[in-house]
Amino acid sequence: MIRLNRRYMTFASLMLVAITSACTPLIQVDEAGSAAATTHQVGLKQGRAPGKKQHKLTHLYMTDYDSATAQNARMAGMLHSGYKPEVAITVNHYVQSLMHDLAANLEVLSTTFSVGVTSFVYLDSDYQQGDLLGNQLSEAFMHEATQFGMAVTDFKTTDYIRVTPTGDFTFSRDFLELTQQYPISVVLGGTLVRHQGGVMVNARMVNVNDKKVLASAQAFIPQQVVQSLKGTQSAPLLQLKAAGVQ
Repeated sequence: MIRLNRRYMTFASLMLVAITSACTPLIQVDEAGSAAATTHQVGLKQGRAPGKKQHKLTHLYMTDYDSATAQNARMAGMLHSGYKPEVAITVNHYVQSLMHDLAANLEVLSTTFSVGVTSFVYLDSDYQQGDLLGNQLSEAFMHEATQFGMAVTDFKTTDYIRVTPTGDFTFSRDFLELTQQYPISVVLGGTLVRHQGGVMVNARMVNVNDKKVLASAQAFIPQQVVQSLKGTQSAPLLQLKAAGVQ
């Protein structure tokens, strides 16, 4: 029995020595039993590890941001597979094309000058009356010019907020409520011409100092797109009366 135990202890000692010699200790110690400084350390460097092939990640960067594409991508994950929405063409689509033509005709697309956008008026009018189409073109051009980086001045903004029971307002078309002078050097506006099947739009940017036309553009808006604009006039109401009341 004692001889077997000695053999077992001898075998266990040999196994312990083999395991100890084959493994590297986590902490090196010196003869006194203190932790010794290790020579093999992991160095942290910026960039890729030596000896490994670097993979280009240029495809992860977005060059130009397209709000319409991003919105469609978000909506695609929310729509049912069988649902096919119709593409709605609005006046703003034609304004985008006009704004690109105006910017292309400008000699210098500067952000230093201030732009004032006015309502579009009909060519055969006295230039004193606008309509819903002309005003919407003005609003759309303000947005597109701002997207191009131009400094757009909204001269219909008052110096205060008017608080009323029906809403809070900061815009006005009353000349007496607006500031009389603005540092506007370029105006963006144009004329409209009723044409068979639609409306022709003539847009231009003019220097207010010398009245020089800096850029111009033209586009044709189909009649169905023009008619899609709805006026704010209320529909006629049907009056209700009690029975027997004349």
